[in-house]
Amino acid sequence: MDPDGPSPAASHSPPTSSGGPPGSRPGWLGRLGVLDWISIGLLAVGLICLLTGLLPVPEADDTMTRIMPILLFLGTIVIVAELTATAGVFDVIAGRLASVARGSYLALFLLCVLFASVTTIALNLDTTAVLLTPVMLALAVRLGIPAVPLAMTTVWLANTASLLLPVSNLTNILAANRVRLEPVPFAGRMWLPQLVAIAVTMAALWFWYWRRGQRGADRFEPPAPQAPADLVLYRTAFAACLLFVAGILLGVEIGLASAIAAGIVIVGFAVRARERLTLALVPWRLLIFVTGLFLVLRTVGRYGLNDLVGALIGTDPGTTGAFRAGATGAVLSNVVNNLPAYVAGEAVVPFANHTQLLALLIGTNVGPLATPWASLATLIWYERCAAYGVRVPLGKFMATGLVLAICCTAATVGTLLLVS
Repeated sequence: MDPDGPSPAASHSPPTSSGGPPGSRPGWLGRLGVLDWISIGLLAVGLICLLTGLLPVPEADDTMTRIMPILLFLGTIVIVAELTATAGVFDVIAGRLASVARGSYLALFLLCVLFASVTTIALNLDTTAVLLTPVMLALAVRLGIPAVPLAMTTVWLANTASLLLPVSNLTNILAANRVRLEPVPFAGRMWLPQLVAIAVTMAALWFWYWRRGQRGADRFEPPAPQAPADLVLYRTAFAACLLFVAGILLGVEIGLASAIAAGIVIVGFAVRARERLTLALVPWRLLIFVTGLFLVLRTVGRYGLNDLVGALIGTDPGTTGAFRAGATGAVLSNVVNNLPAYVAGEAVVPFANHTQLLALLIGTNVGPLATPWASLATLIWYERCAAYGVRVPLGKFMATGLVLAICCTAATVGTLLLVS
């Protein structure tokens, strides 16, 4: 992000996707990016904690047992998302949405909100950050419009639209397991809070980034229709995504559903474009980031973090406890990151306080908006915007994100209490 102010996406061709984990760069050791080194460092610290005895082996085993299904899901869903993008699904959908808008900024805004929300809900917020961000930025270039409104729509909805299904966010998977809710009952608890979160986000996006005084034009020229390069691969990837969502709603275990979807897409590419299937598709950085983070958090929790977070959240199962949990989750997310904020909070919320735990989940999902490091999705988005030459004023990003985080967390937790 650049304090100099917004600018349209660079007109040069965007960097080619590595096919690897979100935001990763292909190459040898010297070409590793900042997020690569953070992931490697976290895993190293976690292993040191284990080897020195700071983290007892039984607790490490318990941690790994808990996160193995999560790692399977993350590893396979990223492959699905990468190959789906390679098949042109996201590009074609974005182009068609722009054509449907017929030059209207309001229609384009509503369609982009829908696109980003559905992608986040169905395929995970990191998918929205890593794959939808370049699609939206490239769309801005095609339409000749400022890129910042589309970029902000992507990053905000990657966070605030991640409440509905367990697959939408890694924190959701943890929470769903804790409260023992399958995807449909989980959505039954979260559908109205999710709608409220999206509505509040839409209002903030329109006021600060999309209205006439911000975007600088009344209309845009609709793009020409774009056909996929390989119709068979396009349909195969699209069908795999639909089957994945259907499987989740029918109660298929999350890791199994994503693995089946990945298998379908991989078979399609093996037949039609074998050269696209490389080891770079394996999201190594994301997997070691999550593994190292959980080991480190389990260690730090034993030496005071759990006590501190417990004092902030409290044990009240009612309204006060819910708002304290949501606020603590949002604040800690912006100070450190939403994943450690959720894990630390979950460790101290009484097991029977389901509503308080879901309020914590809301704070760590819709609250990480005020700092660039508040969620992994935001970090990925930052990398992608920088690679495309898109500058978002840091001051405005943080100020508007802070206001939205406060309003969205309060409104969404309040809605959760109304329907609980």
